[in-house]
Amino acid sequence: MQPPGAVPPPPSSSNIKKLIMSDNKTDQEQQPEISMLDQQQTAESFLQEKQARLAQLNDAATEERANLLLDIAEAYISLNQPSEAWTSAKQSFDIFIFNENWQGAVEACNVLYQSEQDDSIVALGQGLWLAVTFPIQADTTVATVQNLIDETPANADGAAVAAATAHYIAGLRTEGAKQESLTFLTRHILGQVAERHSQVQSQDEFEIWISRLQLDQPEEFLPRLATVIDVMVEDKWWFDRDQLRAKIPDQ
Repeated sequence: MQPPGAVPPPPSSSNIKKLIMSDNKTDQEQQPEISMLDQQQTAESFLQEKQARLAQLNDAATEERANLLLDIAEAYISLNQPSEAWTSAKQSFDIFIFNENWQGAVEACNVLYQSEQDDSIVALGQGLWLAVTFPIQADTTVATVQNLIDETPANADGAAVAAATAHYIAGLRTEGAKQESLTFLTRHILGQVAERHSQVQSQDEFEIWISRLQLDQPEEFLPRLATVIDVMVEDKWWFDRDQLRAKIPDQ
């Protein structure tokens, strides 16, 4: 695992999420800033459009239906209607799982987490398990792991384990310019977690911290992440993990 090295100060966790999810956009694709009123009107129009399209579908558990439900859930988040967002996102999640669309299921879990309902941490745990178990997009996994870091106390090892996992997966599932960009970001995340966990300031301190917590050994930190996820989910699993493990694609 590469240390952070001489890099600029890390961005905040909220900015990290924006950087992760906008990584694939070109300058032309970046949207201009709009007022809060415009944003609300845009979200309401978007919601109405997706609801109208959903109403035209039959009740089949298709991926089109799941994607529309997820879009609707995200619109509800934008409109500060978290309960409605949860309902739509959970329906979307169930359809994605039925269709073995692990990427969609993790994205649904992230919206369920954002809805801040009673079982939002349970949803985050489900998403983390899927994101690490299946070879979904690396940036989605990193964004999901960042949510766990945000929920973890500063002095807890769980954030360190999560950050190490994000860096490991960024290197494993990407290549070329994408790998360079995403691992640069995950090194920032590791450095940020090291500083808040153990007041790490220097490169030497960072390397000692990595070694002490065995964060350069996936065979050590991945089982520890599994333990963290078990605590989050509290036996409220929405799927049979053994059945899903049998669906893991051959490497």
